[in-house]
Amino acid sequence: MKKQTKKRRQQKKKLISTIIVAAIIAITGGSYIEFEQGGFDFLHESQQAKSSTTNKTKTELANLTYEGNQIVEINGNKTTFTEEELDVNQEPSQTFSDLDQYNRVGEANAVLNKSMMPTEERESLYIDPTGFKNKKISTGWLYNRCHLIGFQLTGENNNIKNLMTGTQSFNTPCMLEYENQVADYLKQTGKNVRYRVTPIFKDDELVARGAQLQAKSMEDDGLEFNVYIFNVQDGVTINYQDGSSKVN
Repeated sequence: MKKQTKKRRQQKKKLISTIIVAAIIAITGGSYIEFEQGGFDFLHESQQAKSSTTNKTKTELANLTYEGNQIVEINGNKTTFTEEELDVNQEPSQTFSDLDQYNRVGEANAVLNKSMMPTEERESLYIDPTGFKNKKISTGWLYNRCHLIGFQLTGENNNIKNLMTGTQSFNTPCMLEYENQVADYLKQTGKNVRYRVTPIFKDDELVARGAQLQAKSMEDDGLEFNVYIFNVQDGVTINYQDGSSKVN
């Protein structure tokens, strides 16, 4: 009887542990959590299904076909920064491209550091980037004013050179997922991250087909990604030429 009672207690403990782990996974949206002595680290795992491809030019990225995976890993998820761009002696900074002849944003670059992160809350956005013909859909607004370099990283906000028209899912969870990885690394290490966001337009269209995000920790190998995010929204057909749309 004692052995049976002990066995039932062990089975009960195992069941409770399983329930707790399942609850944690549900709360964190499917992310894994690794507990370590003195604290814990979140192991970032994409909530979006990913495919992969070799290194691509801007034109090749613009011509990629969306096949259900909104995030595509580029070049084996390895960045293409030069040695000069990863020079650890660089000071924290950010630069934005001038608008092109169609008033579209271009590539944004930064050497990020925790010291650049804002301490004040973000003000409301009021600048409309090209193609920002917004409309309500079943999950809210179709378009967001999307920062190339996220506000949480540098505090840059109503800057017309830093805002593009992006779908709801393009901005959240896709872009936000990678911005959060960078923000967490900066906060936890105090080290620098080389960062680049390149909006990908096709011909003279006013809405980007997507954006390429690259990040690499400069003093260690703690962080690196190179991904392309399709600027799409399930259930909606977008006219990238002018930003108009049709709910399917």
